[in-house]
Amino acid sequence: MKKALSKTEEAAKKGAQVVCLQELYRTRYFPQEEHKKVEHLAETIPGESTQAFSLLAKKHKITIIVPLFEKGSDGKCYNSAVTIGENGKILGVYRKVHIPNDPLFYEKNYFEPGNSGYEVYKTPNACISVLICYDQWFPEPARINALKGADIIFYPTAIGTVKGYKSPDGDWHDAWKTVQRAHAIANGVHVAAVNRVGEEEQLKFWGGSFVCDSFGKVLKEASSEKEEVLIAKLDIGKNKRIQEGWGFFENRRPDTYKPLTENHA
Repeated sequence: MKKALSKTEEAAKKGAQVVCLQELYRTRYFPQEEHKKVEHLAETIPGESTQAFSLLAKKHKITIIVPLFEKGSDGKCYNSAVTIGENGKILGVYRKVHIPNDPLFYEKNYFEPGNSGYEVYKTPNACISVLICYDQWFPEPARINALKGADIIFYPTAIGTVKGYKSPDGDWHDAWKTVQRAHAIANGVHVAAVNRVGEEEQLKFWGGSFVCDSFGKVLKEASSEKEEVLIAKLDIGKNKRIQEGWGFFENRRPDTYKPLTENHA
């Protein structure tokens, strides 16, 4: 927490108006183990993290997105992100909806699927929304948030490669970057992907946090090997030009989309 507060303060002093931390910022990525006693690591909202970052948000008049391991009032645990406004008050909490359950990513053993819905928060500089890691592979949440008026979608993330494993699928990192740039283009919004970096047990997180504009152009990209505070200046006005110029919203056909809400499993 002390390190995250220090890095956030550094970002604020460099001019950041919205700051986003990585997924599960306060712990190691414990879901790479199938079963581990971690309930003691979960915290409430409001709680220690929100108290500390609320003071910082109010001090610098910035918006801060804090992804954490949440112990809900219902007694269940969630992979969540709380957004704190420049007045230090909580704007909302997003609970990760799509939960993976793959080797070394055993999240269903730890987190309940999110039940908070998709929300857009109005800040003095832009309307923002938050999705978390695995959500970034699904087009529907990005589209919903864009339709709700999001200018920027933030994706706090913890993703990397398995040491010694060569995937037959191809380059995971390239696919990760491509799919998020595609969300930006298809919805005419800016995207900020904030990834963990470094090695933990069998995983090597590839870092590479990046910000792209509303036509998928990467504006800034962080290191793949070391922690970094990445600052990007955005032209939010470009969103409307893309959306209107390419007709991505105007020419939608919701009357044909019913199969999206049917269970095909």
